[in-house]
Amino acid sequence: MSAADTPQKAGISEIDQRSIDTIRTLTIDAVQKANSGHAGAPMALAPVAFTLWNRYLRYDPAHPTWPNRDRFVLSVGHASMLLYALIHLAGVASSDGANVPALSLDDIKRFRQLDSRTPGHPEYHFTTGVEVTTGPLGQGVANSVGMAMGARYLNDRLAYGDRPLFDFNVYALCSDGDLMEGVSGEAASIAGHLRLANLCWIYDSNTVTIEGHTDLAFSEEVATRFLAYGWQVLRVADANDVHALAGSIETFLQSQDRPTLIIVNSVIGYGAPTKQGTSKAHSDALGVEEVKGAKRAYGWPEEAEFLVPDGVYENFRDGIGARGAALRAEWEALMAEVRAGDPGLAAEVETYLKGELPAGWDADIPTFPADAKGLATRESSGKVLNAIAPRMPWLLGGSADLAPSNKTKLDGEAALGPFTPGGRNLHFGVREHAMGSIVNGLGLVGLRAYGATFLVFSDYMRPPIRLAALMELPIFHVFTHDSIGVGEDGPTHQPVEHLLALRAIPGLITLRPADANEVAEAYRVIMGLKHQPAVLALSRQPLPTLDRSRYAPASGLAKGAYVLADCEGTPDLILIGTGSEVQLCVGAYETLTDEGAKVRVVSMPSWELFERQDEAYRESVLPPAVTARVAVEQASVIGWDRYAGSAGTILGMHTFGSSAPIKDLQTKFGFTSAKVLEAARAQLARVKR
Repeated sequence: MSAADTPQKAGISEIDQRSIDTIRTLTIDAVQKANSGHAGAPMALAPVAFTLWNRYLRYDPAHPTWPNRDRFVLSVGHASMLLYALIHLAGVASSDGANVPALSLDDIKRFRQLDSRTPGHPEYHFTTGVEVTTGPLGQGVANSVGMAMGARYLNDRLAYGDRPLFDFNVYALCSDGDLMEGVSGEAASIAGHLRLANLCWIYDSNTVTIEGHTDLAFSEEVATRFLAYGWQVLRVADANDVHALAGSIETFLQSQDRPTLIIVNSVIGYGAPTKQGTSKAHSDALGVEEVKGAKRAYGWPEEAEFLVPDGVYENFRDGIGARGAALRAEWEALMAEVRAGDPGLAAEVETYLKGELPAGWDADIPTFPADAKGLATRESSGKVLNAIAPRMPWLLGGSADLAPSNKTKLDGEAALGPFTPGGRNLHFGVREHAMGSIVNGLGLVGLRAYGATFLVFSDYMRPPIRLAALMELPIFHVFTHDSIGVGEDGPTHQPVEHLLALRAIPGLITLRPADANEVAEAYRVIMGLKHQPAVLALSRQPLPTLDRSRYAPASGLAKGAYVLADCEGTPDLILIGTGSEVQLCVGAYETLTDEGAKVRVVSMPSWELFERQDEAYRESVLPPAVTARVAVEQASVIGWDRYAGSAGTILGMHTFGSSAPIKDLQTKFGFTSAKVLEAARAQLARVKR
């Protein structure tokens, strides 16, 4: 039997059925050839994905970065071949301007191979058509909530008369595993609270996990849970029933007051891998005979590999291609009207779309006068944030229920709520994990978004922070209460290893400023980033604002580390500090300088920025010949030997903290001027000997 003779399912046209089966067989062949990957979910979900893409998704394959396109999130990232097959068959063009397809048939054949454009899980910025990096279950659906919030924000903020410039919907395809992960529940709760009617999750309820049937650990009534969240819940009894699915999507499109969950029952396919030793847990390769059997069931030529039958490309072209092109042309015509009728609005939209900073965005950032008492860096952060916000309409964010402590509220701005979608103050509730994922989603639609909590709770956010770095998203987080300076709240709230954990994430910029003016410079760095996320580690307690007429300007922060105070000639000793500990180094410097010692103080707010500098600059700050060094930071000592040297002294944390007033803690753990002086003198004595 030829491919053209594929049997029809009831009510499905022959070409639609052939297109669905092409998605399935491309998946089977790719997974089998790679002997790696997951074929079961794409095989089961092919009718669902085909119906959404070819009948409903507002997406122009010829212009895949069209700003008002619907977003499709494959949260079930291990089913990546489903998305790759769709991208290929729909003819999605590469976004690099090379006039080539995003994924050729040869790319499909190189599934999961080194440097291929079809990696094991979809990767944003790597394969055109992939809207978000997914893989860790739960992250994709949580990202989709941020994307939907961003769409509503843009819809409210940018309109030409009564016509919004952005009105896209967000669809996420998720699995049992996604809904088991706690982050999906956190995000779904926020989505229901905000009544995100532009958000639709399609839940593949196939009752299969790696360990076996979901009833091993998952027996809740998902529909009831989502109804309690405030969602509309629809059911499709059979994933092959494309008419029922179409009816559910149309119901979603008509809904105006809540997000929608479509529960689709499917039967996942499993098979045995062909190579000895390959675990089924990591591969659904069917094996040669099962591949032939599956193709026979589809009416497919058994020996054909990577076959795309006649008419399939054209079916996608006449469906998603034609519809997307018409919708994009309408949007382009609207934008032409905007450019002619409201050049100011047009310029604002262009600035947003290019990810550029508005002219004069930093004009109101304050310069803080010298002050022995000073400000907590969380306080100065709030002042700088509020100086930037009026000139940065794309800047929005909030805290995980700690805005009064994190100082992240934007003055004069509304809260983003169910009936105020254009508000810029976000309330995430006590949901740090979802906050990180939602901030990523906001970043994925081009907004400059931030989240905030205590530094110790960055532990709850590590997955989305890591993914922000992997996706090169210029989002940022404000982490306050950055040390044992938290005081009486005790070791559960006092970060020790957290700076180290953040510094370990490739591509993430971690900044721990020493005073208010370093905070101001930190924001200049953060807002200038286009392809990197950043985090700020800020103090709860006041820190002196250094006299910059006496010490070096805070602009040195941009290089990660700089000489804050110096001596004539080559120093005998270098004191290195970050954040609140820089003041201890300055105090020791003044005492030792009065005693005739040649001392240098280096403020090092960012390891990552310092490592970006050329060798000449790094050695000018930390001359290799000067081995007498003391590094001071109220955090884990691991990693500081790189800068203190093998013979230097590191004053840091070796244990958890304690519950006590801050002064008692600093005395107990050795973060005092006396301890820094003691270590400095010991280093000077060592080199003198």
